[in-house]
Amino acid sequence: MPPSLEFPLSGVKVVEFAGVAPGPFCGLILADWGASVIRIDRSDQAAYCDVLARGKRSLAINFKHKDGLEVVKKLLAEADVLIDPFRPGVLEKLGLGPEVFLGRDGLNKKLIYTRIVGFSRSGHHKDMAGHDLNYLAISGILSMMPPSDETGRPSFPLTLLGGMAGGGLVAANGVLLAMLERSHSGLGQIVESDMVSGTRYVSSFALIHKTVHSPLFSKDTGSNVADGGAPYYGVYRCRDGKWFTVAAAEPQYYKLFLTTFLACLPYTHDVPGLKRGSTWVPRPEKQSDRKEWSDLRTFLEAGFLTKTRDEWTAVFDGRDACAVPVLTPSEAAVHTVTCSPIPQPHPHLSRTPARDPVPNGDARSLNTWLKIQPGTHNEEILTELGLSMREKLVLVKQGVISQSTISKAAL
Repeated sequence: MPPSLEFPLSGVKVVEFAGVAPGPFCGLILADWGASVIRIDRSDQAAYCDVLARGKRSLAINFKHKDGLEVVKKLLAEADVLIDPFRPGVLEKLGLGPEVFLGRDGLNKKLIYTRIVGFSRSGHHKDMAGHDLNYLAISGILSMMPPSDETGRPSFPLTLLGGMAGGGLVAANGVLLAMLERSHSGLGQIVESDMVSGTRYVSSFALIHKTVHSPLFSKDTGSNVADGGAPYYGVYRCRDGKWFTVAAAEPQYYKLFLTTFLACLPYTHDVPGLKRGSTWVPRPEKQSDRKEWSDLRTFLEAGFLTKTRDEWTAVFDGRDACAVPVLTPSEAAVHTVTCSPIPQPHPHLSRTPARDPVPNGDARSLNTWLKIQPGTHNEEILTELGLSMREKLVLVKQGVISQSTISKAAL
């Protein structure tokens, strides 16, 4: 990106209290688009694997000490955004609650105070600990996930839906909305985000279909088109043990998929166990006939086992059959614009794009760039806040910051 162009969030100051993935992901989104993000770590925090720290700086400080608390207050008094990843009441007990900044005599009435919790702050589970899987369970969407085995046990999408989408992404969207509103009012506000509600929001399509009893989710879980019930919308094992996806939901795509698939099967493709006989062959016009779905699934399973994943990839490549291979992360990276294993910020803005997640395109620097040792930027951040060297040394002597985070020349 040419140096003369600014990023969309250039000049925005964000203070992110270190936490688990949803908070750091919210901060990462803001940092990727140009915000200056300072992560507040505990002064006794050992190094940990926060891979969502690129483009951020770290201030490791004991904010439970009165002098450390004053430093953090000073930092927040100049900030645009605060990201609070703690359980309800934690920052309030420390004297850093919303009223300190946004109240009548607040220190920073333009502050966007962003709080990310798991369960709703006003619901039955508000005081309980939880993790992504628990939030999916309470949201209602886990019960709609495709069964993972014959018992009907729901499968779950790693920590992507609850923590990343329903947590960090929804919170970042809230920050941007509050910033847009602030451009008119000049005032900050509290952005309340909980992962149960966020998960429900990003799952609106499925939950609303279920609520109105639409045909898309009218059957029991695992029996509908989009949850693994339809054989033409699923994942199949290939001869080499790798996997291939088929999502030919519309008739025109299914017809092309099926005719292409049948043309590639061995001349004699008898499939034992079919209710309609081992020589039965599916027909495109019978796609929606649920009576044939059991045989169709068995037929496709046997058919995909006749070729390797890459052989099937060659068969369907370039065809509108909605059939593509399941790629590993390293294989998927080859298909990106940068061929990098690190995901690019998205969406792409034509005039003011995001920062490059891999600086200078040098993959060797990834480890340093992606992770930040707590306290790495203590001295420069404290200097920016106007603290003198004497004041920094006092903080060291009081145990508010670590001696190792201040230059030896000053000591």
